[in-house]
Amino acid sequence: MDKRTGIIEEKIEAIKRLKPGLSGKDFLLTWEKSDEDLKTVLEVAAVLKEMRSANISPRVFDSGLAISNFRDNSTRTRFSFASAANLLGMAVQDLDEEKSQIAHGETVRETANMISFMSDVIGIRDDIFLGEGNKYMREVGLALDEGFEKGVLPVRPGIVNLQCDIDHPTQSMADLMHLQNVYGSLENLRGKKLVMSWAYSPSYGKPMSVPQGIIALMSRYGMHIELAYPEGYNLIPEIVELADKNSRTAGGSFRISHSMEDAMRDADIVYPKSWAPFHIMQQRTELLQKADRTGLKELEQVCLANNAKFRDWEFDDAKLKLTKNGKALYMHCLPADISGVSCERGEVSAPAFERYRIETYREAGFKPYIIAAMMLTNRFDNPGEVLTEIMHRNRRRVGVI
Repeated sequence: MDKRTGIIEEKIEAIKRLKPGLSGKDFLLTWEKSDEDLKTVLEVAAVLKEMRSANISPRVFDSGLAISNFRDNSTRTRFSFASAANLLGMAVQDLDEEKSQIAHGETVRETANMISFMSDVIGIRDDIFLGEGNKYMREVGLALDEGFEKGVLPVRPGIVNLQCDIDHPTQSMADLMHLQNVYGSLENLRGKKLVMSWAYSPSYGKPMSVPQGIIALMSRYGMHIELAYPEGYNLIPEIVELADKNSRTAGGSFRISHSMEDAMRDADIVYPKSWAPFHIMQQRTELLQKADRTGLKELEQVCLANNAKFRDWEFDDAKLKLTKNGKALYMHCLPADISGVSCERGEVSAPAFERYRIETYREAGFKPYIIAAMMLTNRFDNPGEVLTEIMHRNRRRVGVI
């Protein structure tokens, strides 16, 4: 047994000692999952990543579809979902609503069953309408429950939330895996200061799901969370309250600041990311649902003018110097608005981003494995045993003649 194989098998044995409740359960919000659930996803993702590096094929599906339903644009998450499905042996089929009968009034109940006859996973991204995205995912789930119970579907496909209006669990879990990798363990995150900060962007209407997902998840690990934003750029109140409660329970702390400079002082980790205020997203959703293009244009102009008041909310070398030892870990879900590169002025200065660019790529690189782990743990109630069978099978991913 070589050293890498030994490490993988040790990790698998650790997974077998966990008792998750993920099998047959959709992954819609991180705060609906137990600590054991989250740890299992992280550890399974780590094993799958090690297997690929060791040229071991982890395909557990001989056939079947993973359906992707992206109701908003995506690069990283779209390709991560496709990569994850392919890694496990499933083919990917995109559901293009404009080319389907949905455009002709087909109901959610019918669509959910029609796309699921030979499907094992459905990934949904629906982050445009506040109050509707997560609700839509649950409506699809109920339709799948009925189809399976009535014998229409041989298997009830699991749903993976690829970003909704309130959470982005595949992103926040990939970010957590990145932090685990940087600091060595989840336990080593205790006491670290993480700043989730609003940052200036020359666009408006960016979802709140990333900052909400970050504060809701990271607050479970004994960290000192500081949420920084200009007055008026509030997130959904219930999720902020959840982060505060999580922090107190985990022995950390939660604080809201309205100064980017003050928040950055002595930070270990910084996450400067633009988002639209809660009340603006409420207005925007109403206008989108009415298809009020004039109202949307007017709202955009008001928001852009307000954003412009806070152009100094840019993460740059001066703010980096305020962090712990002047070298906090910079994180971003990408794409970042980079001043002088992707826009005239944005979330982060070009020198500051370039310093951490490769690290942000590594951060993004965990997402396919997180999604694959969510798929595998949904389908199998004994992921450790499944991973052991893969190791005993010892099928190479590349080089088999």
